[in-house]
Amino acid sequence: MNSDVHLVWTSAPRRTAQVHLPDGRTFEAPVGTRLEHYLRCALGDAPVPFIAALVNGELRELSYKVWTDGAVEPLFLSDSDGIRIYRRSLSFLLITVVGELFPEASVFVDHSLPFGGFFCEVVGRDPFSEGELAEIESRMHEIVDADFPIGRERVALGEATEIFRQRGETDKVKLLSCREKDTLTLYRLRDSRGFFHGYMVPSTGYLKYFTLHKWLPGFVLQYPRRSNPTKLVPIHDHPQLTSVFREYGERLRLLGVASVSGLNEAADTGRIREIILVSEALHEQRIAHIADRVIQQGRARLVLIAGPSASGKTTFSKRLSVQLLGQGVRPFALALDDYFVDRDRTPRDADGNYDFEVLEALDVALFNHHLQALMRGEEVQLPRFNFHTGRRAKGEKVQLGPDYVIIVEGIHGLNPELVAGVSHERVYRIYVSALTQLNIDRHNRVPTTDTRLIRRIVRDATYRGYTAEDTLRHWEMVRRGEKEFIFPYQEHADIMFNSALVYELAVLRRLAEPLLLQVKPSSVHRVEVKRLLALLQWFKPCGPELIPDNSILREFVGGSILRDYAPMIGRFPSDEPVSGLRRAGDAGSPVS
Repeated sequence: MNSDVHLVWTSAPRRTAQVHLPDGRTFEAPVGTRLEHYLRCALGDAPVPFIAALVNGELRELSYKVWTDGAVEPLFLSDSDGIRIYRRSLSFLLITVVGELFPEASVFVDHSLPFGGFFCEVVGRDPFSEGELAEIESRMHEIVDADFPIGRERVALGEATEIFRQRGETDKVKLLSCREKDTLTLYRLRDSRGFFHGYMVPSTGYLKYFTLHKWLPGFVLQYPRRSNPTKLVPIHDHPQLTSVFREYGERLRLLGVASVSGLNEAADTGRIREIILVSEALHEQRIAHIADRVIQQGRARLVLIAGPSASGKTTFSKRLSVQLLGQGVRPFALALDDYFVDRDRTPRDADGNYDFEVLEALDVALFNHHLQALMRGEEVQLPRFNFHTGRRAKGEKVQLGPDYVIIVEGIHGLNPELVAGVSHERVYRIYVSALTQLNIDRHNRVPTTDTRLIRRIVRDATYRGYTAEDTLRHWEMVRRGEKEFIFPYQEHADIMFNSALVYELAVLRRLAEPLLLQVKPSSVHRVEVKRLLALLQWFKPCGPELIPDNSILREFVGGSILRDYAPMIGRFPSDEPVSGLRRAGDAGSPVS
């Protein structure tokens, strides 16, 4: 018999619960105390506001009631989940105030902007004037100062549907017809009730940092960035991005798809094939237009392509090459990766690891020397980087004729320092990214970052044998690199290509869900996994068999006809001499 039985005794149920913070401190309160009160005691007036917390690894709102002991990790406005909750709550505040002051108007929360803000449009009346926006902003600040509670309630799906039907929000009514659960969580602020995809702050007092700006044809709801969470950065005009947004809106009108419910309806009625074909035709049309612009540039001999991870740069560059060939211009792809410095010269990051993301990881001087020589028609011995040995070796010898355009794709493509030795008029810069996404409904947008992350999860599994856990583990590092080396230069581009496809999450759902479901419940990434799964459940799944084999999406789901394609016209001898690529040993004789 166990001799330690005397160490156990009966006890009354505890009337308190303890929370343990990462810094080792423990706080205790009566069971059922809101998480908000624990954190107010622990953190007080923290320089960066806390917005939510992880409780035993699960994301919880500050209104969550603590019933048992647990580990609590505060989430601040500087955290990705914190800023998402803040932006969502701020949108609800805006919608509430507009409903009170201008009941005839409906606000559509649309695209995000680089300086931190949502572009919003007004339906049901003319755009708000400067004076009306000032009135709305003033009322929003009054409600923030009054610290009104934001409550939540779970209602039957039929009741929620009827609420939105009476308000004329048909996008929500159609969306809920596809919901698999029989209940829905609604949030309440004053007399406003709404559905929002994700958590909220517990009261308006948390929403101190915002402003409204006129931005035709609508306005901007500006919020802080994670990097400086209590400040609003100066607004800069982004004409190219604005043009992309307007073009995308026109595409949605052409397709007859305004939100996810419209896409789901197309799947139900058999119109999804048409949506796919027209979406792909619009992509091809845009790529052809960009090829025209490259040619019209006249003196441009170098095309630089840059964009963030999973933007579809590789497929875009190959489709651009095909369009150039079709118009009599020969593309030559120059691999930036072959210009890595030898491994022992590679810079290291703060943790002592090799940092291949910084510009100094490339031999920029050699790259510029070769570019200028190629554009002068001289013969060049190209390098070939061996990733196994970490050293450069000799590659092929190349000489280009006057009808060639050099295409370079890479993370630093828009950084002026990459091609400092090449005159500006000889360079054409292209920024490629999924710049837009089909919104869930008028108030719930899908971040384009989520689209790229889901693309990457599927691609990494298809081509690299990575698990979703592997992709998620590296994603924050990838995002840091994008913010430092890509996004600051996007407006340097001569043109932008929006690689988003209106139907893509319907296709990616079927492939991404099984990968996400394989992530263990104990994973540190389970909050992100649950968030992505909750997003995908709004899309009716569509099989990939309808996707054309040259689609941007094929770069991620597999089956791309362009995967192993490299422009070959002009690379081999033909019966007729043409000006073009010359290879070493050909005594300067032209080859086609």
